[in-house]
Amino acid sequence: MYFKQLIGKYGEDLACNYLKENNYIILDRNFYCHRGEIDIIAKDTIKNELVFFEVKTRSNFKYGNPADGVDKNKKSHLFKACEYYLYKHNIHRLFIRVDVIEVFLKANCYEINHIKQIF
Repeated sequence: MYFKQLIGKYGEDLACNYLKENNYIILDRNFYCHRGEIDIIAKDTIKNELVFFEVKTRSNFKYGNPADGVDKNKKSHLFKACEYYLYKHNIHRLFIRVDVIEVFLKANCYEINHIKQIF
């Protein structure tokens, strides 16, 4: 596994821990289809919503904030993957949203920024 992939997986693990601590139930991780990929799919138990998460992990700001990586093209692929997930799992009449979780890795710690409803 490449270093970038290891950092990404570590960020997703941290994001899952954060979500569990904040009343989310993890339903699926790394859902792949021909339309795109969804990092985490979870249920917000407080709002009773299905939430699709894109996790962006960075150890520096050389390329901007992590959420800057979710550009128009990425949003399009994410939206199509979400549509397919709903179709494949026969999910209807449920509130959904798409969030971004930014994970900032520092020397011996990390910081998480949860951005709700990106589109």
